[in-house]
Amino acid sequence: MDAIVSLVAGLLILAGTFFAFVAAVGLWRFPDIYSRMHAASKAGTLGSGLVLLALAVHSGDTPTVTRALAGIAFFLLTAPISAHLLAKAAYVVGYGLAKSSVLDEMDESKKTD
Repeated sequence: MDAIVSLVAGLLILAGTFFAFVAAVGLWRFPDIYSRMHAASKAGTLGSGLVLLALAVHSGDTPTVTRALAGIAFFLLTAPISAHLLAKAAYVVGYGLAKSSVLDEMDESKKTD
């Protein structure tokens, strides 16, 4: 049984590090602050959550499992909201979209309503 738990924890760690790597590549490769923030918040949250889930599976200790699950809930509740607020603040300050962007839904001068 210990071998199965270790295997599951190892697979969760590998999946978590893969998503953390994808987030890092997204930060490096994407053209503007908004798409970079999207990569960091989505893939980074998933990667961190999977690593914490691996900790919960491997530990088997109730207080550690509770803390790991609380950490996952904290990541899921705070990362998307903070990324949204940072993106909105960046837009208000004047950081522009990449030239390859197709639509700027926040631009008030182009609205037809």
